[in-house]
Amino acid sequence: MTPPAKGPPTFLPRTLLWQTFASLAIMLILAFSAWSEIVRHFELEPRARDLAQTVTSIVNLTRTALINADADRRLELLIDLTAMEGIRVYPAEATDRITPLPDTRAMELLTRDVRRELGPQTRFAGSWEELEGFWVSFKLDPSDTDEYWVMLPAERIQRPRPLEWLGWGVAIMAFALLGAYLIVFRIGRPLRQIAEAARLIGHGKQPAPLPEDGPGEIAEVASAFNQMAGDLAQLESDRAVILAGVSHDLRTPLARLRLGVEMTGAPSGDIRAMVSDIEEMDRVIGQFVDYGRNDDAPPEPVVLAPLIEDIVSADRLRGHAVDTHLHPNATVLAQTLPLRRALRNLIDNAERYGKPGQTLSVSTEAVNGSWKIALRDEGPGIPEDQLERLKRPFVRLDEARGNTQGAGLGLAIVDRFARAHGGRFDLSNHPDGGLVASITLPATKPPAARSG
Repeated sequence: MTPPAKGPPTFLPRTLLWQTFASLAIMLILAFSAWSEIVRHFELEPRARDLAQTVTSIVNLTRTALINADADRRLELLIDLTAMEGIRVYPAEATDRITPLPDTRAMELLTRDVRRELGPQTRFAGSWEELEGFWVSFKLDPSDTDEYWVMLPAERIQRPRPLEWLGWGVAIMAFALLGAYLIVFRIGRPLRQIAEAARLIGHGKQPAPLPEDGPGEIAEVASAFNQMAGDLAQLESDRAVILAGVSHDLRTPLARLRLGVEMTGAPSGDIRAMVSDIEEMDRVIGQFVDYGRNDDAPPEPVVLAPLIEDIVSADRLRGHAVDTHLHPNATVLAQTLPLRRALRNLIDNAERYGKPGQTLSVSTEAVNGSWKIALRDEGPGIPEDQLERLKRPFVRLDEARGNTQGAGLGLAIVDRFARAHGGRFDLSNHPDGGLVASITLPATKPPAARSG
């Protein structure tokens, strides 16, 4: 069986669970980011107005305190403001080393509102003489030439505890994503159960009924699947009965017909021709039965060398030349009888369509944790574009192989066997001529030798 073509590599998750979770996570993150931006945008102006009122009040109170205080007690007043309120006042000089405030929209709104209250001559700084803070200039009287700096601690201006707000935001996002995961998991689990049950049906097994609880849509799908599985099981049972009847009711008259032909006393050439036709009819019936058969036996370790040698020994007794190149430890996990039927079909196909006097070659080869059983004939081969088509039921390339016998099920039986055992069946033309049919099956350890 040709493996499905793989698409281009992608970093996106491939399962429904993680695709849906990733979509919900992206939407939640975008929604949270948009919400944060909206809150920040509409919060800036009210907060700037409140801070500007606070700054204006502090500057006005400081100015009033300095104006009304005795000249000899102003130094004591400045010390008290620094110690108790964290407010520092210094005289402004032309040589002051200052740095500007951060160039942000929040600071722009704040300074605009403060200038509106204190006057356009108000200056601002982010540091004065390397002392960090929020610095605002003022005069005791608009007509004075002397100017002062008042410093407010930066924590009074900046947004309080940004890391704490970020932590709460991350916690909220984590809870939202956890909820999204639980929702998607609740949807994905029934789908995985249905997929597993479908795989069991595909391998010819009857799965346990799916639970029909949960959300209405999921329960409805599970109920429909259980009904389908029951109908398929009934069809399988009816098919087995029909196949058993066909095998018995047709092969018994054929056996009597062959006996009657051999006892007619007709010329030996006519008898051989009629017996050959009867044998071909019996072989076609056998192919139909094999194709529709559903073996329930569990797979077991099968050592290939003795099995293949036993199968080809009958061909050698009939005068066919068969070379074998078998690894003594080649062991696969398979059902023994279906494996024998598959190999028998390949050998019969090679003998029927190969050239007279050919030598068949059977070999085993280890391939990536599997064992490959290859059979080569010396026939005319098959057109490359028809190799896959030959695996389908009832397909025969008579014009290429020169033989009209068979029902066209032999290779389809082999392909069905390989797929049912987790392997693959391949056809290819050998470079030196002839067709190579190969079955690749999972490797396993040889069975332990029995003692005693």
